[in-house]
Formats: sequence, C-alpha cells, structure tokens
Amino acid sequence: MVYFILRLLISAGGLWVATKIVPGVEATSLASLLWAAFLLGLANAIVRPILVILTLPITLITLGLFLLVINGLMVLLVSHLLHGFHVHGLVAAILVSIIVWISSMVASAVLAGGER
Repeated sequence: MVYFILRLLISAGGLWVATKIVPGVEATSLASLLWAAFLLGLANAIVRPILVILTLPITLITLGLFLLVINGLMVLLVSHLLHGFHVHGLVAAILVSIIVWISSMVASAVLAGGER
C-alpha cells in the first residue's frame, strides 16, 4: 500500500511538472493532480494494453514510436474524464506522458536503490 501511494505521488509530481513546463496543460488544484495520477494509472492498467494489442501492426511498422501516441491518448482520456485537469491537444498530451514517464523512471531507480 505504501508503494502504491508513493507511485501515485510520483505520478502527481510528474503531472505537476508537466503543468509548469508544457503549454496547454492546466490543473486547478492538488486534488485534481492526485485524481489525474490515479486515473492515469487506471487507464494505463486497463485501456492501454487493449490499445497496444489492437495497434500492434502500426507499432511494429513505426518501430514502437506509435506507443508515444497511445500514451498521449491515455493522458487525453484522463483529461476528458476529469474536470480539474485539462490538456489541449495530442502533442501536449505526448509531452505530458514523456515527463510522467521520466519522473516515474527516476523515482523507480531511487526507490529500488533504497531497498538494497
């Protein structure tokens, strides 16, 4: 449970950084960032695998670059479901997904280093 809460806070932190860096990304409150992080995790766990399987030929042709579009679509889905978190456009959503991915990767490395 503690690991889940840490991952949620890390994703919310990545979303917060994205609101500061990426134009066209807005969050109204800290609660909306936490909900957005939760919904993004839920979308990545449920919807993303289905999309990855359905778009496998396009992903193979683009050598995996289409996965960036799928990740951006997950951010746009969260933006449409949550009223306090707004992302304007697919390019902004892809940039948000990259920032969240980098923050999660760094946090995973730090958390894995602390467990040793």
